[in-house]
Amino acid sequence: MQPFTKRVIEIIQAIPEGYVMTYGQIAELAGSRRGARQVVRILHSLSQAHRLPWHRVVNAKGEIAIQDEEGRFLQTLHLSGEGVPVNGEGKIDLEAYRYVPKQGPGAAAWPD
Repeated sequence: MQPFTKRVIEIIQAIPEGYVMTYGQIAELAGSRRGARQVVRILHSLSQAHRLPWHRVVNAKGEIAIQDEEGRFLQTLHLSGEGVPVNGEGKIDLEAYRYVPKQGPGAAAWPD
């Protein structure tokens, strides 16, 4: 497994219930500022195998990015069940529900 892929998986697994992160935010934390599309591919191909909380990942606007109706409904259902309100357009208030891991002195660093 590539180091970037491993870090993305670890970051997604660490998103606490009741919060979301964006694809770009995850990519940047994993070491590839422009790797948001890679995060999408990793979620698509590895969510089941690594039991990733895929529903906690949204686009930069705080929107559910899944296009098919069933997937959008399922993500909305999971988020609502965790106390994250999703409006009628499939949008989450990132100011209130974005997870920002602690960084800096004394904070646990992401493994290499």
